[in-house]
Amino acid sequence: MSETVVRPRTKTRPKTERPRLHKVILLNDDYTPREFVVTVLKAVFRMSEDQAYRVMITAHRRGTCVIAVYTKDVAETKADEGTEAGRSAGYPLKFTTEPEE
Repeated sequence: MSETVVRPRTKTRPKTERPRLHKVILLNDDYTPREFVVTVLKAVFRMSEDQAYRVMITAHRRGTCVIAVYTKDVAETKADEGTEAGRSAGYPLKFTTEPEE
């Protein structure tokens, strides 16, 4: 009689990676009024008046400021919305994105 070896089956689950996050960065310029930057931050990024002012001042003093971290698609959309708001008002306001380390 032959011996049958019975082994338990192991279930393998595919590991799903979390999407890579991207930072939205506000770049300072010398032409866009501070009040306008605060307005855009409140509208596009849903910040409070105080928080938007602090972000604007940080970008003004340091040259750039990380505003928020989102998935790539959301970060690019928000950056484009903010940049387009500045462009439509005639200001060189610029938001960029870069991958988070």
